[in-house]
Amino acid sequence: MKRVAAIFGTRPEAIKMMPVVAELDRSDQIDCQFIATAQHREMLDQVIGLFERPPNLDLNLMKPGQTLAELSARLLTHLDQALEQLDPDLVLVHGDTTTSAMAGLAAFYRQIPVGHVEAGLRTGDLSAPFPEEFNRILTGRLARWHYAPTTGARDNLVAEGTPLKNILVTGNTVIDALHQVSARLDRYEGFPQPLPAELGGILSDSSRLVLVTGHRRENFGQGFLGICQGLKRLAQSQPQVNIVYPVHLNPRVKEPVHELLGDISNVYLIPPLDYLPFVALMRRSDMVLTDSGGIQEEAPGLGKPVLVMREKTERPEALAAGTVRLVGTDPERIVNEVLQLLEDPRHYAQMSEASNPYGDGLASGRIRQHLESVLIDTE
Repeated sequence: MKRVAAIFGTRPEAIKMMPVVAELDRSDQIDCQFIATAQHREMLDQVIGLFERPPNLDLNLMKPGQTLAELSARLLTHLDQALEQLDPDLVLVHGDTTTSAMAGLAAFYRQIPVGHVEAGLRTGDLSAPFPEEFNRILTGRLARWHYAPTTGARDNLVAEGTPLKNILVTGNTVIDALHQVSARLDRYEGFPQPLPAELGGILSDSSRLVLVTGHRRENFGQGFLGICQGLKRLAQSQPQVNIVYPVHLNPRVKEPVHELLGDISNVYLIPPLDYLPFVALMRRSDMVLTDSGGIQEEAPGLGKPVLVMREKTERPEALAAGTVRLVGTDPERIVNEVLQLLEDPRHYAQMSEASNPYGDGLASGRIRQHLESVLIDTE
């Protein structure tokens, strides 16, 4: 059997890679070794627990307050040792995290081929998102096989000189995860636990619900102040609308959010949720405000309009499809865009009923079939 080392360490990576690991585990030609870096410890463990597939090797590298340089150095050193130990035929990484970039570099130094899931996303601006845009470009330069979620991502890679024969358009594996989790939710009566007790009343009534997530590094400082000011104005002008915000654990997010929004009665600031109840909350919401990448793909799959609190997105397909609008971090713009969705049923329907461009939920199987083919051909 050929050995594939699947390496990831953050919650978003885990959501999108656990379906791939599950597919590889079903293969009779591939021995899948899952290496967890634990770049995010608690949030990674939530997803691993949901999908019930523990890592073969856990590097446990999360450390409070570490800089990007320190994290990168520790990742590179420990991943080099892990690759020496496992001696895989291929390293599989995802997207744009520091884990992905350093895993690709460690594999390159050992001359191990790299497969890049969610390859080819670009904003064209190294500062937005930071440092993710650089991470995905570096990983793309190191990879041999590129699993592009869309034809647009494929075209980005071709424009950079990547051979077309090394690219496979698969769809996005987050849709695979979303379908699997939604199927589990359909078996529940009400909402899965645990959910914060204070949400019980608002989830069971018919009030409008706006779901918010925000954690991007480039929004630290003035960006988060603008986001919070916009949410505050919205909550105070629309007391009948409930705003639920699972707040990221990073102090540079948590502190301004709680300072500006903590005493508003219709704003619910809750800890980060496990993926299963988070998908349940997305299904209950009327719309999502986010600066996340993955939610731009997930929420439209549930028929939810997405307002992206960034100036640029690496997911232009969602903009073109009409499922997503960029609103930046200007408070007035955020309020106006939310009010338009709340008050204009026709505008809401145009966004919520637009086709999701990110796939059919079968991306992981396509990746498995391709890996089986190319690994056997190297014998």
